[in-house]
Amino acid sequence: MRSSNPVFSRRGFSRDNGTAGFNGQQPQAGGPAVGTANPYATGNPYAEGATNPYATNPYAPQDTQLGAPQQARGNVMTIDDVVSRTAMTLGTVVLTATLAWFLLPVDPANLGKSYGIAIGAALVALVLALVQSFKRKASPALILGYAAFEGVFLGVISAAVSTYIADGVVIQAVLGTMAVFAGVLIAYKLGWIRVNRRFYGFVMAAAMGFMLLMVANLLFSVFAGGDGLGFRSGGLGIVFGVVGVILGACFLALDFKQVEDGVTYGAPREEAWLAAFGLTMTLVWIYLEMLRLLSILQGDD
Repeated sequence: MRSSNPVFSRRGFSRDNGTAGFNGQQPQAGGPAVGTANPYATGNPYAEGATNPYATNPYAPQDTQLGAPQQARGNVMTIDDVVSRTAMTLGTVVLTATLAWFLLPVDPANLGKSYGIAIGAALVALVLALVQSFKRKASPALILGYAAFEGVFLGVISAAVSTYIADGVVIQAVLGTMAVFAGVLIAYKLGWIRVNRRFYGFVMAAAMGFMLLMVANLLFSVFAGGDGLGFRSGGLGIVFGVVGVILGACFLALDFKQVEDGVTYGAPREEAWLAAFGLTMTLVWIYLEMLRLLSILQGDD
């Protein structure tokens, strides 16, 4: 399982003809996966017609029912592994964000320096994320490094927004991110969200279009000044902020699907780091979009 964030994903897990849920048949380890796609098929991770990629894994679960008791194995990814690794990466983000908030002041005399450090940290985080996305195995050092530098960027940006736009908006953005996470998780577990090839293709197309529009807006703002095409202010900015949050929620559904299938297929324990990496990137995306949306709404008051 690669990063579950579709921007960086090159492989993934899929089963039950690409649909997601917590009920159904578990593929039998050591034999063909029942009606599933090959998680490691090149290109579309929901391509059909292959076998369980962990069929030869001696640690893979041997039970055929998803809800059946499984024999304890020493090297299989579990939900607890994903939770603990995600807690470590998100904890690193929060820690470095807090340090940046207090150690990199955003008063007028130091704003330029703090912004420069934040932009540099964001670039380093992007490079680390790209390096990890092209590695075949998870590197905890790269993932935690990404989390640390991303936290510096978030800390400075959050402090600036809280200081110059609206005090309290950061807490609102955090609560909003948590609400989106909880809502998508509940909807996924209840089967209201079904992740299949069509869903994956739609999210990928929407994400590409969203990113291209944001890049175009950035270029127009650099060369023409102001807010470029207006995607970061006013009514249009609110619309695109809502779209960004919805896309983040779709990314979460893809993340949950890959975590579920990783546990189902008996993925190696180190794959939990990749699950944590994808979840962290998605939550950072949602937080930034939520912060931007709330900043626009607070600024219009």
